[in-house]
Amino acid sequence: MSAQEFGTGLARPSQGERDSALEVLRDGVGSGRLSHDTFIRRMELVLTARSRAELAEVVADLRTYGPVSRLLLRSVAKVSALNVRLRQTWHAEQLTRLQLPAPAVGRLLIGRMIGSGLRLGDATVSRRHAELRFEGGDWVLYDLGSSNGTYVNDRRLTGSTVVRPGDRLRFGRLAFQLSAD
Repeated sequence: MSAQEFGTGLARPSQGERDSALEVLRDGVGSGRLSHDTFIRRMELVLTARSRAELAEVVADLRTYGPVSRLLLRSVAKVSALNVRLRQTWHAEQLTRLQLPAPAVGRLLIGRMIGSGLRLGDATVSRRHAELRFEGGDWVLYDLGSSNGTYVNDRRLTGSTVVRPGDRLRFGRLAFQLSAD
């Protein structure tokens, strides 16, 4: 994704272009070229980019596709953006995967606070947003009084609930799909 690919680099990016950039970041994590922390930081940059040039800069080191691949990616991004607009929901295949920790970890603090086990740098995430605990052989998710809510499968969490691989989690506006591997 380059600034020339989208015409002027100063124009505001479309949702399809943001989706395309997020897909490049997902591929970067999946292929081991990005760490989870780097992915989270870059995802925030994609979601807040004010120009196409900013968006292109976030993924510049990850994308080395030729013209045919870029055309295919643009087509996929357009279909993806249309799908999101029509249904107004995130589908599981579009969500970033969040791997459940090993049971030995026992507890994982989620939030913006330094020292959180899963630190999310988004303004809609509270400093101490939620906590994942391994209890009685299951992972249990607790909302810690977050301002913008913790959601499991699109339902706002009040108190706690058991979560399993395949569940969709949302902390503020950041959404993930749980995986066990």
